[in-house]
Amino acid sequence: MAGTTKRLSIALDHALLAEARRLTRSRTKRETIAKALEELVKLEHRKALAHAVGTGLFETTEAEFRSRRRRMHAHR
Repeated sequence: MAGTTKRLSIALDHALLAEARRLTRSRTKRETIAKALEELVKLEHRKALAHAVGTGLFETTEAEFRSRRRRMHAHR
C-alpha cells in the first residue's frame, strides 16, 4: 500500500498538530501526519517483535539481528 494516497478530511487538535510539526521540523501538516503514521507503524512492529522474541515464534541471536538490520538499511 506504500505510495498510494487517499484524500481524507479529519478534525485534529490544532495545538497537538502544531507541536508535532515543530518537533519533527515538518514543513507541512501532511508531512507531519505522514511521519506520525510511519512512526506508529514502526512502534507497533517493534512491540510485536518484542512480544514474539522468546515465544518460539521468532528466535535469533543479537549478531543475526544486527546483520539483518544492516542488510535492511543497505537496501534503502
